Amino acid sequence: MRLTADFWVAAYIARLRGADIPAFVVAHGDDTAGMIMVKLNTLDGHARVFHRMHDLMSDETRWEEMRAGPEAEIDAFLRRQRDFDRDLWIIEVEDRAGRHMLDSGGL
Repeated sequence: MRLTADFWVAAYIARLRGADIPAFVVAHGDDTAGMIMVKLNTLDGHARVFHRMHDLMSDETRWEEMRAGPEAEIDAFLRRQRDFDRDLWIIEVEDRAGRHMLDSGGL
C-alpha cells in the first residue's frame, strides 16, 4: 500500500520536530501523488536538494541528492521545478549539522 504525499510529509515533519530539527512546507503539492523534494538548508549560505528514487531492479526506494550549491541557486532551481510541476511538494529542513533524517528507517 502506498502512502499519500500529504501523509508522508506530515509524518516526516513530525519526525524532524521530534529530533528538534526545524522543517516546513515551502510548496504544497498534490495531496495524493505529488512528487516531494527536500531542501536541506545548512544556514551557511549553502543548500542541498534530495528527491526520492525508486530502483526497479531491487524494488527499493531511496533518497538521493539531486543538487548542491549556494542557497540562491538551489532556490532558483526549485522555483523552476515548481513552475514546471505544480503538484510538486517542497519541504525545507534547516540544520547547521546537515541532518535531514531521510536515511532513517521507515521513510
